[in-house]
Order: sequence, then structure tokens, then C-alpha cells
Amino acid sequence: MNAPRAILFDKDGTLVDFDRTWGPAAGAVMRRLAGADSAGLAALHAFSHYHPGEQRFLQTSPLIAGSSRQYGPGWAQALGRDADAAFFREVDRLFIEEGRRYLTPIGRPAPTLERFHALGLPLGIATNDAEGNARLQAQMLGLTDLLSAVYGHDSGYGSKPAPGMVQAFSRLTGLAPHEIALVGDTRHDLDTARGAGAIAILVRCGPSPVDDFADEADIVVDSVEELADLLLATV
Repeated sequence: MNAPRAILFDKDGTLVDFDRTWGPAAGAVMRRLAGADSAGLAALHAFSHYHPGEQRFLQTSPLIAGSSRQYGPGWAQALGRDADAAFFREVDRLFIEEGRRYLTPIGRPAPTLERFHALGLPLGIATNDAEGNARLQAQMLGLTDLLSAVYGHDSGYGSKPAPGMVQAFSRLTGLAPHEIALVGDTRHDLDTARGAGAIAILVRCGPSPVDDFADEADIVVDSVEELADLLLATV
């Protein structure tokens, strides 16, 4: 495998600590959506494979890799609401509000991404979060000036595991997909990279183990920082 000439990073579980950020944030979002409907709240927890007492998701949760457009219909059904655009917008808005309260990075993402940036690599984010929230969190983490693009599920290129975000980044950078790496922590990330013909890099710092499909990736590392060490050693 040749070294990538550009890198797209998944956000949650790759740059952002999923459990410490979205465990409490999602719990708060579900409480706000359910209000006084205790049965609805319990249904949200059950659908989401969420333990409210521990503020964490099971590894089987559809929220770990899915977008609000993917798990949103299940949430709407749990609450007896319509799974329409207004409901999805409400969910995204609440996640923006609660996500910024609990945002916790993995390591020090800004100095780490600066190391890639210093190599002249175009960098971007490809997430199943909403683009607005991804941009806000990137700004809070000090990443904005290092990024050439931020793609979310609502950016017009589809949600992962569809290959649209990688294809958009290919058009933006003028690089072929096989020159671009997608770094992530889930099967969705691996399938997105493979579907686009990109370099597939898995990190082990997410909430779910990647060992079951690690042999399908081009590179597996413990963290984005370790990936920077690896690439810099080849320069």
C-alpha cells in the first residue's frame, strides 16, 4: 500500500471519545425528547441499546455508527411521532446542544492533525453526524484551519457506508480515491472506504472492537496519533 496523499477522518470514536461525549449527551437528548413520557423514554433506551444508569451504549447500538436518518425512524416510533424532516431536525439540534456540553477528544487531535497537515496532506472529516455539529465540534477542538472539508450525513453525499463523502473529497482535492485514506473505527468506515476504492485505515480507540474485520483493512492502529507516527516514519 502506498502512503495516502489525503486523509478523511471519521469523527466519533476516531477524534472524539464516543462514550464520554455521546453517552451523557444522548441520554440528555432522549430525556428532552421524551419529556414526561416515561414509557417513551424507556422505549428510546431499549431501541438504542442504552444503559441510562451507566450513560453508555452497548456495542450493538445503532447509534454508534448510524446517522439520525438511519436510527431516527426507530426513535420516532418509540415516541409515537412522525418520522419526518421536522423530527430529524429536532434530533440534530438537540445533539448539537448536548454534544457541545460533553465534547471530549481522544488525546490531542489538533497537534496530531497538524503533523499530517505539515506533510501537505489535505484533511477532512467524514461523519454520520450532522455537518453543522461536526463543524462546531471541529472548531471547539481547534481543527477548523486544518480541514479542507467537513462532510456530514446531511451534506448531500449520503451517509456512510455509502461512498459519497470519499467521492466528494476526491473531486475537491483532484486526487483519485485510491490516493485517499478514510480513517475510522467502525465497519461502516471500512465499507465506505472499500466501496469508494480508498485506503481503509481502522483505529482501535472507538467504542466497538474492530478485530473481527481488521484483516480487511489496509492498516490498523490504536489511534490517530499512532498513525501520524507511522506515516512520519516513512517520510
